[in-house]
Amino acid sequence: MTDNVNGLNLSEAIDRFLSGLPPESRMATQVEVNRFLRWFGGERLLKALTPAEIANYAERLSLSDADHVRKLELTRTFLSHARKKGWLAINLAVHLRARKTAAGKKSSSSWKKTPELVEMTQQGYADLQAELESLKSKRPEIIDEIRRAAADKDFKENVPFHAAREKRSHLEGRIIELEQALNSAVVNNGKKLGSAVCQGDSVVICNIVSGEELCYTLVAPREIDPSRGRISCVSPLGRAILGKKENDIVEVVTPAGQQRYQVKQIER
Repeated sequence: MTDNVNGLNLSEAIDRFLSGLPPESRMATQVEVNRFLRWFGGERLLKALTPAEIANYAERLSLSDADHVRKLELTRTFLSHARKKGWLAINLAVHLRARKTAAGKKSSSSWKKTPELVEMTQQGYADLQAELESLKSKRPEIIDEIRRAAADKDFKENVPFHAAREKRSHLEGRIIELEQALNSAVVNNGKKLGSAVCQGDSVVICNIVSGEELCYTLVAPREIDPSRGRISCVSPLGRAILGKKENDIVEVVTPAGQQRYQVKQIER
């Protein structure tokens, strides 16, 4: 691995950042920076990240996650660290802006409290369980990789050792995330009422100004996956869409300002 700005990729940078954190803060931070890593890809060079992409990430998370203020702050810490270490030529952290709302401040200050039970679809719960079991089954293999690589003793130049340790870091972070989600989940019965948008529905919306069409599936907060269009039903956009019917107009406040969308199609 290299320390110069031109050669360091996102996966390497995050691994180094996490290794320098104290154990008590590493767990929560690891979950969020790994979400950031999955969004952009581990092989993406840091120098290739642009302010526009960072701002778009913040906006998408703000729309899809009610707890976005805290999560963006944890990721911003990583970007600030990368700038201080010289891994980034510019400070991208300033472009990772959260919406300034009373609700957001409350979320940021109270995130350490015991999480409330959240509703989740039966399929979503089953998917998370399957992923968790799959990841846990990979633990022995990765531990064995680390053990074999550690036999070299030369940790500084031991590329296989650092790669295996990085892989385990990402694995454990995702396992923690899944266990937290399953522990606070309550499976709903999947009932739908009328033709209005309900949790579990896929909705096509159209930006009134730009004409851009977006497709989202409304899920429980613990089931969100912005890369697959799965957004929380209690996020700003989710709350605006929930209960609406086809052709209804909704307004959502985003980091880029107030946006107006029309509900074009509801799929179940």
